Amino acid sequence: MRPELLNPLFAPVSALEGVGPKLEKAFTRLLRGNDDTQPARIGDLIFHLPTALIDRRNQPGIAAAPQGAIVTLKVRVDRHQPPPRGNRRVPWRVFVHDETGEMALVFFNARSEWIARTLPVGETRHVSGKVDWFNGRPSMVHPDHIVDEAGFADLPLVEPVYPLVAGLSLRGVQKAVANALDRLPALPEWGEPSVLARERWPSFEQALARVHHPRDGLDLDPLSPARKRLAHDELLAGQLALALLRERMRKTRGKARQTSGRLTSLVEAAFGHPLTSSQRFAISEIIADLAKPERMSRLLQGDVGSGKTIVALMAMAAVAESGGQSALMAPTEILARQHMATLAPLCEAAGLRIAILTGREKGATREALLAELEAGDIDILVGTHALFQGPVAFHDLGLAIVDEQHRFGVHQRLALSDKGGSADLLVMTATPIPRTLVLTYFGDMDVSKLTDKPVGRLPIRTTVMPSSRLDELLAHIAGALERGEKLYWICPLVEESDEVDAVSAEERFKTLFERFGPLTGLVHGRMNAAEKDEAMEAFRAGRTRLLVATTVVEVGVDVPDATIMVIEHAERFGLAQMHQLRGRVGRGSKPSSCILLYRAPLGEIAKARLTIMRESEDGFRIAEEDLKLRGEGQVLGTRQSGAPGFALASAELHADILEIARDSARMVMATNPELAGERGDALRCLLYLFGQDQAIRLVRSG
Repeated sequence: MRPELLNPLFAPVSALEGVGPKLEKAFTRLLRGNDDTQPARIGDLIFHLPTALIDRRNQPGIAAAPQGAIVTLKVRVDRHQPPPRGNRRVPWRVFVHDETGEMALVFFNARSEWIARTLPVGETRHVSGKVDWFNGRPSMVHPDHIVDEAGFADLPLVEPVYPLVAGLSLRGVQKAVANALDRLPALPEWGEPSVLARERWPSFEQALARVHHPRDGLDLDPLSPARKRLAHDELLAGQLALALLRERMRKTRGKARQTSGRLTSLVEAAFGHPLTSSQRFAISEIIADLAKPERMSRLLQGDVGSGKTIVALMAMAAVAESGGQSALMAPTEILARQHMATLAPLCEAAGLRIAILTGREKGATREALLAELEAGDIDILVGTHALFQGPVAFHDLGLAIVDEQHRFGVHQRLALSDKGGSADLLVMTATPIPRTLVLTYFGDMDVSKLTDKPVGRLPIRTTVMPSSRLDELLAHIAGALERGEKLYWICPLVEESDEVDAVSAEERFKTLFERFGPLTGLVHGRMNAAEKDEAMEAFRAGRTRLLVATTVVEVGVDVPDATIMVIEHAERFGLAQMHQLRGRVGRGSKPSSCILLYRAPLGEIAKARLTIMRESEDGFRIAEEDLKLRGEGQVLGTRQSGAPGFALASAELHADILEIARDSARMVMATNPELAGERGDALRCLLYLFGQDQAIRLVRSG
């Protein structure tokens, strides 16, 4: 049960004064992003930190006001210049002066009564807002505040600025946050006393107050004592949840699975390519884990094309030899079916029984398959994550492999352990993850890395090209198609959008089809599964050779004779995503290339991304650079997925705090794993507050 003192923070934001249904929706968009399954809560608001501040102590006078700066000015109102009658597009201007000069206050769609009442001629007013200089003349469009002397005495001189979404004003968010902070209960101290004393950190409540009521820019610095304290608390909650999960995995006995190596030898012989040294090392680590009575919990990291799938099959073959079954879960049906196509011939050669289960298998076919699975007549089941959501019963699930799902969090790991009581777990990702993020998200897992590419893999030549040279690119593609080559052309959108100025896949498909005819194919996420399969099969078989696609082909799609990857609007893609897409080519024996087509002008971050892509094919370097440029939430996809991104901490900036939080979590597990007593109650509050309450189940279940 959630501690009662936290109840005020778990109330919906609509419980705050002045927040009705419309504002509640806007706050949910602001605080929960795409995850609108439940309305935003008051606790979400206290973790919505300001990113800047308005400093009204900056009162330079009109003549010295810098371009683009927010300033506060004491001015006298000289005259009004209303727009011509009937022409609402011309703004209303009010001319004001101080002892240093004159400026115009500019208002669009102003109401005459309001503006006359607010800025009476001959009166003194304090105005606050952003100053713009044009042709040597200053102006202030729609000042944030216009007050008289009495009003100025009540105006906060330093005001926090919060991120906003459509439908919310800065003042509305400031008021809601202030009301939320008023509801913050007196919380017990969960921090390790020696750590708090050594670091000289304030209490949790003091830290929140300092950040939401900053005295200056230093209070908002991520490395200020208040921000470090808040980062520590968020990281401690995550590390404690992972430590509890690891302890649960350690205490739940697995099955020691012995193997003679007969089936793995047959699989390797059928594979027909020499394994790399890192593949051999990873396989030996996994087989050693399988032989222990404790349950395996391992992360297999490998760059694009490093050969994780064969490592996974060797592990599944070892489990089959000991009489157990394996499940291989992929994030999409396309990838699940591709795994099936890749693995089936190797399984057949080794005498392994493999089947696939997705939403497409229905009726009698599905029932028969489930019966075979429960009877133990299937060694390997391939499917999507739906394998663990429903009446899928295994005879003896020995190994669960989760492919390409770096968002496979504590919730999912718990569901998995419920399905297969003693199953070993292997999570695979082709997104190289920087070390700090491995500790943050996978701190409960051992890690194997595939660092070298399979023998014979050729480098991919990457070029960067502005969209103004599109005709030149199309001529190059015409030549490639004449030579029988296969190409991907990636677009960021499925269809045209009024909100995003970018060429869509459907639009690009039309123009390319006009030029290259039926050699052009199309695949995107809005097609149904059968249409996607048909499009991919046509490309694989060579009936189409130019495949226009969205990022639906980002992960795992394997067409070895594809040699050219065009990424249109490359400036809109993240580094890791471009690296994944580039990895769809260069998988065969022919030289391959990747063309990053961008629309000018480029921002600094986009320019940096394209430069890194051109310089490096090393996924681990790219991941580190991506972390610097974008922050951990987007590197791991947590912004989009609703998985636990950070509200208060930054994996890049707070790596040292992460180590402190890990040490504290270890100490808790060593001294108080049941979270008993006053400190245990405080830590339970911490876990609930930061959304890690699922870990409390682990304490209860022992």
